Amino acid sequence: MTNFCKITAQELDEFCREHPQGNIHQTSMWAEFQKGVPGRGEVLLCGVREGEKLRSCGVFVRQQLPFGLKWYFCPRGPLLGDDGDLDVLVDGVGECVFVRVEPLYGDFKFGKKWRKAHAHYFPEHTIMVSLEGDEEEILKQMKQKGRYNIKVAQKHGVKVRKSDDAGEFFKLFQETTARDGFQGHSQEYYQAMLDSLGDHAVLYLAEYEGEVIAGIVVTFYKDTAIYYFGASSDKHRRVMAPYLLQWEAMKEARERGCRWYDLFGVAPLVVRKQKSEIRSDGVSLARDEIVGAKHPWAGITKFKEKFGGKRFSYVSAREKMRRPFWYWVMRVVKKLRS
Repeated sequence: MTNFCKITAQELDEFCREHPQGNIHQTSMWAEFQKGVPGRGEVLLCGVREGEKLRSCGVFVRQQLPFGLKWYFCPRGPLLGDDGDLDVLVDGVGECVFVRVEPLYGDFKFGKKWRKAHAHYFPEHTIMVSLEGDEEEILKQMKQKGRYNIKVAQKHGVKVRKSDDAGEFFKLFQETTARDGFQGHSQEYYQAMLDSLGDHAVLYLAEYEGEVIAGIVVTFYKDTAIYYFGASSDKHRRVMAPYLLQWEAMKEARERGCRWYDLFGVAPLVVRKQKSEIRSDGVSLARDEIVGAKHPWAGITKFKEKFGGKRFSYVSAREKMRRPFWYWVMRVVKKLRS
């Protein structure tokens, strides 16, 4: 007989370490980090037991909605031992508008009550760089321009150091978001991430002529390192500091025993397809249409592609409605605001 249950942080971490899909987002330290994020505050550690054996588990992070409503998000999970445990876990989390899961891998069997998620927290596509072999083998995977830019940074004397203080990184991040037109988090968010994850998260800063000009935050867990956040100054861009930062993080990941370096988020592949177009005089013409070329991540994707690796697409996020009326109200309001 199987039963939904709350589990301890120790049980979660032990299960996550042994599960083939175990990842940093399904750990107690990630749960602690999420507790401090504004608008969240509650994280459920849940499981399904078969007798005394823990068969499946997941981290479910509360997200607040207006009118005292809420929904739950399971980041890169849950970790299942049986397909039937998915609904047992989700139905056990308690009263909410809906539950969203964004699995890491696996062929999840979603029932009829599940629908494709209307949004994602995590990237749908990424590039994974293999860290197996020696440093020369890793470099050989990269495009020639990637290897060249690493050497440019080394030649200019760019220095990379670690830091526990998110302040310097946040200054760069503000400059980056203003320049590239996207939103980031508060300084407190990045500091909480470093503090909560401890040795599993590292902030690398690149200095040139005594000035911090770039930084990245990288996480390490089991066999995978993830390039989570990056920022750079407009100053001294010719010295290619971001390339050296990635290389130093890759080397440390390899030393820690990681097999993969996850570049965490790229635009979909640019695909050319034929599209018919009717002229005003009735003549039908075929023209190429580029799909994905205008994606907001197109620029950062070109940077990441220079490190080689292989593309990977995650399982599509799914949502299960628990309160259909409020779910559709939320969807309509969100659409009107977009």
